[in-house]
Amino acid sequence: MTIAPMLQDHIEERGIDYDLMAHDREVVATRIAQAAHIPGNSFAKGVLLKADSGYLVAVVPANRHVDLAELSHRRHERLGLASEEEARRIFADCDPGAVPACADAYGIPMIVDSELTDFDEIYMEAGDHQNLIHMNRKAFARLTASAELASISRAH
Repeated sequence: MTIAPMLQDHIEERGIDYDLMAHDREVVATRIAQAAHIPGNSFAKGVLLKADSGYLVAVVPANRHVDLAELSHRRHERLGLASEEEARRIFADCDPGAVPACADAYGIPMIVDSELTDFDEIYMEAGDHQNLIHMNRKAFARLTASAELASISRAH
């Protein structure tokens, strides 16, 4: 696989320029960044969360964690990590564990960490554990325009 079909369709329908970048197979976000020789803070990782109101994808830099307490407080509901099975079902055209940082393609609302607006180049998983999507900050902002932008992460 190079790019998940639903993700590719979503990006191309919006006319967003991107490049694909292959890397050695890794499944942990920080190791993916290392394998691809990119800064962890410019690698946008998607984290599938489950709330009383449904699912939400939090998009944070690979070198940070979702601050569940802050995000729960901000959304006025309790949030927790979704199961791997739930992620497999929702992101069926992706490899297990490769949650896209563009959940719009799957009809899932997103919240993007404001830390990601500081970088000129953004990378995200393409739907497998061997390829990244690379785009500039402006393209990433267009891709995630429907998402809320907030400070939702904390350092490891």
